[in-house]
Amino acid sequence: MTEYFTTAVLFFTSFFTLINPLGVMPVFMTMTSTLSERERKNTARKAVIIAFFTLVAFAFSGHILFNFFGISVDSFRIVGGVIFFVVGYDMLQARLGKTKIDESDIKTYVDDISITPLAIPMICGPGAITNAIVLMEDSNTLTLKAILLGTIFTIMLVTYLILLSSTKIIDFLGETGNKVMMRLMGLIVMVIAVEFFFSGLKPIIRDILNITI
Repeated sequence: MTEYFTTAVLFFTSFFTLINPLGVMPVFMTMTSTLSERERKNTARKAVIIAFFTLVAFAFSGHILFNFFGISVDSFRIVGGVIFFVVGYDMLQARLGKTKIDESDIKTYVDDISITPLAIPMICGPGAITNAIVLMEDSNTLTLKAILLGTIFTIMLVTYLILLSSTKIIDFLGETGNKVMMRLMGLIVMVIAVEFFFSGLKPIIRDILNITI
């Protein structure tokens, strides 16, 4: 029993570190600053649900999908970096803030940001996907697989609760504070994008050089 508890703690710690819900929260705040509390909750819920099922899908079939499409984790990091950079640039220019949005536009906006970039690749990024695949491969019993699935569910629940807490922070900062936060986080997201991009590019370049040499 103690062994399973230790395993669950290790699983949870690794996913929490890789997903970093506290780091996702400021980006979520800026992207949903002009939405109502109900729409922010819907956005958080959709993003977490999509991320959960994506992680579970990759955990069970990640190696098969990667091999079938010829995709590497490094390529995933490069694409994630590009997505992050575009989002960060828009945030830096304060383009994500909207003053008047009708109901249909709000629904489209919520659906869009729930999938990308919140669910993928912010919550369910290359690191979390790789971690899910590796841990599932190492879980050689049904009990360990159940613990892994329970851990993914728990980390998504924690992420959802953290995102919900951003509502109070948004109300506290006000319109001016949200704009300042958006620009600051836009700069940070662009830096993260560069790190993502080059962390994926370096191994690919090394492989190319080894082949040519």
